[in-house]
Amino acid sequence: MDLPQQRAEGAGPFTTRLTWQRPAGETVVWESRPARRRGTLAVRSPGGPAVRTATADTAALRRLRLLGGIASAAFVVGGALFALGAAVSQFGWGDTAESAVIYFAGGLFFNTGGYVSLLQVLNGPRHTPEGGGRLVTGAWKWWGYEPMRLDWLSTFVLFVGTLVFGINLLDSFIQGLTVQQTNRLIWTPDVIGCLLFLLSGHLAFIEICHRPWPCLRSRSLGWWVVAVNQFGSVLFMISALAAFTLPATGNLVSTAVANWGTLCGALCFCVGGVLQAFERP
Repeated sequence: MDLPQQRAEGAGPFTTRLTWQRPAGETVVWESRPARRRGTLAVRSPGGPAVRTATADTAALRRLRLLGGIASAAFVVGGALFALGAAVSQFGWGDTAESAVIYFAGGLFFNTGGYVSLLQVLNGPRHTPEGGGRLVTGAWKWWGYEPMRLDWLSTFVLFVGTLVFGINLLDSFIQGLTVQQTNRLIWTPDVIGCLLFLLSGHLAFIEICHRPWPCLRSRSLGWWVVAVNQFGSVLFMISALAAFTLPATGNLVSTAVANWGTLCGALCFCVGGVLQAFERP
C-alpha cells in the first residue's frame, strides 16, 4: 500500500524533508542528512512523541560507519596538515618549499575527504514511501550524477573545491613566477576553491534547515558539523584575499592574515572532522 505524502519541505526544486502518514496512524518523517548519515527516520505514534529509529539494514549501517569514519579521519588529518603548513610559514619553522609540501599532503587528504563525502551520498540508504516508508540500500556506486539531490550537489561542489585547491597547491611548486603569473596560477584557484567551499557549506545549511537561508539548530550535531566547517571556509576565504600579491610591491596584502586565516580555518576543519566522527549510526 502506498503512503500518502503529507508534506514536502526544502528550498527551490530540492526536497530535504518529507512527511507521510502510515495507515496505522503513525507519522513518518524523512530528513535528508539523518537518513544518509545515520540511516534513520523519525516515527511518531498517534499522540506520542517523536522517536528516531534506525530503519536501514545492517549492511547499510556498516557502510555508513565505514564511509563516515574515512571522511572524518581525512578531514582531521588534512586540516592538521594545513594548520601545520601555515604555522611553518608564520613562525619561520621552515622555508617556503617545506610549507608547500605540507600543504600539498594536506590537500590530498582533503581530496579524499571530499570524494568519500560524495560516496556517502551515492551509497547511502534511500527513502521509499511505498511499503510503509523505509530506507533501502542499493548497489555500490563509485560515481553518479544526481544534480536534483541537494546532498549530492553540496558534496559534489565540496569535492570539486578540493580539486581546485589541488591546482593551487601544485602551482605553488613552480619557481620564478612573475607577480601576474602568481596571482593567476596560485591565487585565483585558491579563491575559486574557497568560493566552492562556501557554496557547499551554504547548500549543507539548506539541507539541514529546509529553507534557502541558514538557521540555528544548536541541538543538532549535523548543524554543528556544517557550522564549524562553514566558519573554516570563511577563514580560508579571508586568508585567500590576504594572499593576493600586489603588483606594485610584489608583497602579499598581509602575510600574517593569510597564515593565521589558513591556520585557524584548518583547525575548524579538524574540529568538524572530529564532530563528524560522532555523526554516525
